[in-house]
Amino acid sequence: MRLRDYLHDHRLHLIAYVLGLLLLCGGLWLDPKHLVHLDNLIYIAVLVTLFYAGLMWLDFKKQQRWLQQWQTRLEAGEEALDWPMPETGSRAQTLIAKTLNQMLQTHRHTLSNVINTQRDQQAFIDSWVHEIKVPLAASNLLVDSLEDDAPEDVLSQLSLQLDRMDHYVEQVMYYSRLDSFSKDYLLDDYPLKQVINDVVVDNRNAFIAGHLQFELTGDDQVVTTDAKWLRFILMQLFSNALKYTPAGGKITASIAEAHDEVTLTIADSGIGIAQDELHRVFEKGFTGTNGRNAESKSTGLGLYLADQLSQRLGHHLSITAEPNVGTAVTIHFPHLQYYGQSASNLVEQPLSR
Repeated sequence: MRLRDYLHDHRLHLIAYVLGLLLLCGGLWLDPKHLVHLDNLIYIAVLVTLFYAGLMWLDFKKQQRWLQQWQTRLEAGEEALDWPMPETGSRAQTLIAKTLNQMLQTHRHTLSNVINTQRDQQAFIDSWVHEIKVPLAASNLLVDSLEDDAPEDVLSQLSLQLDRMDHYVEQVMYYSRLDSFSKDYLLDDYPLKQVINDVVVDNRNAFIAGHLQFELTGDDQVVTTDAKWLRFILMQLFSNALKYTPAGGKITASIAEAHDEVTLTIADSGIGIAQDELHRVFEKGFTGTNGRNAESKSTGLGLYLADQLSQRLGHHLSITAEPNVGTAVTIHFPHLQYYGQSASNLVEQPLSR
């Protein structure tokens, strides 16, 4: 707090003091008997003014120290939520400090309850996901055992629906773990084609049911990522492509390398996305026109999760689309430079002499 600010805040006090001093001096000077000489009157006015200025200066320094505590907490941000305010100073300052401390205590209590509730929900979701995978696996085994006893189209549809159920279960699990991502990832070098082929194999029932073609183009590239999380990201992208591509369409995965990044583009020949909705597709819960009209209702979480996980891995997504032409989502894997190594291939550079 500056002295100028303090004087501005106390301008009414200063005006009242000046007016009171002028009235007092004027009243004494107008006394017909002139009991107080002009020199004495000026001397008294100067002494009173200096005394008043000294008191204001002491009050200014006291308030400055008190406000500095608030400034420190303001600059500290969230860390200040654990700093109680000392209940010292004037009665007004003490009341303000008590109010703040009570609010901080309430906040900590509420935050503790929220954290405990989230932990309970996280534990329940993790338990539910692991438990639901048991009957899903058993159902897949039953489908395999009925291969020679049931119509092929019925088994194909049943397998497709089981795959969708497994996809949504994984979506729930990864969404619940989004906040704890930093505790569950391991970066390493992985060839992109191997990861892509594994995802395509997992979605083979959807490709067969939709009579869709798949093509993988471009030279294989090695990227630094977490295979489990990247596989989930690709599952979301392929799931959207399969959902919105009509029968007989085509899905293409294209790998390319630039001077500063490797890109993987998943493109489909589906219904596309309206241009006025394109900037919102990565928002949580946004389904858009296609998501509302599609036979398989959209949750609005697929692209959101893919984008969030990509950012946490150091990648990022971009998207282009045209209505009734198709959609292309690109994963960008930037080359990371550290200790003379490149994340695209991690080839050690020769030491300079």
